[in-house]
Amino acid sequence: MPGGGEETDWPYRHGVTETANARKIAFATFVRRALEDARAMRAWSGTEVSRRTGVSRQTINRWVRGDWASDPEAERVVAFCEGLGINPAVAFAALGWDRAAAPRATPTPPPMDPDVEALLRRLVDPDVSDAEKFHIRETIRYLAYRPTLPVDAPNRGKQAG
Repeated sequence: MPGGGEETDWPYRHGVTETANARKIAFATFVRRALEDARAMRAWSGTEVSRRTGVSRQTINRWVRGDWASDPEAERVVAFCEGLGINPAVAFAALGWDRAAAPRATPTPPPMDPDVEALLRRLVDPDVSDAEKFHIRETIRYLAYRPTLPVDAPNRGKQAG
């Protein structure tokens, strides 16, 4: 692949494309795979992907269909990628942008809490019921978006003296 690296380094990578139609197909494939991974690994719906990335569902659906007259806006592509934890250079390569630059190595994420890993394994385990997966997702959503308590919250309500 131009710019270095093998295609097996990253599942979203494509060779640089020459024609507008080929670029549309490559980018649509990239977006489709990213969405499939978000559904499988994070149990995110299309609405959740849209919310997390700041890119509207309509825009994402147009990208999946390759239904765009001019190239996607770089800012939206970056937001989509960053919201899903994907290096934007991979999307740029699918679009045929910046032929000279190779995708930068993404930093190694910090180690994941073992309890979180266990929950993720349960969400992708075919032996776990859909009802249980729903309960796990709803609990995680509640915890992720509840208001954080101030650091001094335990001291509230106590009288001095």
